[in-house]
Amino acid sequence: MRKRILAALAGLLLLSVGCSALSEQPVSEVVGERPFDTSIFTQGLEMQGDDLLVSGGQYGESFAGIYSLVEEAVVSRVDLADSFFGEGITQAGDRILQLSWQEETLFIRDPVTLEEKGVHTYSGEGWGIAMGEDTLYMSDGTAEIRRLDPETLEETGRVTVKETGTPVERLNELEYANGKLYANIWQTDDIVKIDPETGEVETRYTFLNLLTEEEQQTADVLNGIAHIKDDRFYITGKWWPKLFEVILR
Repeated sequence: MRKRILAALAGLLLLSVGCSALSEQPVSEVVGERPFDTSIFTQGLEMQGDDLLVSGGQYGESFAGIYSLVEEAVVSRVDLADSFFGEGITQAGDRILQLSWQEETLFIRDPVTLEEKGVHTYSGEGWGIAMGEDTLYMSDGTAEIRRLDPETLEETGRVTVKETGTPVERLNELEYANGKLYANIWQTDDIVKIDPETGEVETRYTFLNLLTEEEQQTADVLNGIAHIKDDRFYITGKWWPKLFEVILR
């Protein structure tokens, strides 16, 4: 009997240790890095097959392009007029959708050539955009996420993003993955995971010192999230020399 009790206690101890190890697993982890194009003021990032769909910002420099992970270069691009500041970008069905900052214009593009096929207007600023299961999500620099019909591109509703009851302002680039929204917070090293139905922040990820002090001299803020698969993502920033592969749990 005593041996059975000791064996049971040993089993419980092992189970407890295993659970503790799991609970201490970090919510985020950098698992790789590769070179990126420092000329890109990254405003939008998304996987497109084995490549990256990217939107670059700044007046006179904005574009929509395809970045080859193999060639480590932009292999296809369409420039915006100098009067437009490129923002978030996503693929919705057979269309590429690219926002502009204060010009209230969404560009509708061919998914292969990226050539402009039309435009749609909206009110306010455009920051980030992501295609969900059947809804488009758009940020405008506030704590609100707009819901858009992916066919008509008309707004169907809004949700305020909150963390423990406090609105989370300056939501920037968006990515949809595994039923959740991921958002950069402008002027921070943070990414938040959001329940798109309630707007509640479920997890906050902080990425400090991804770049060296020397690299930080010519780089701007963290911005750009592209879902690879499962819980793996690429992240980068504006004028960043590197693209990081991370796990977001």
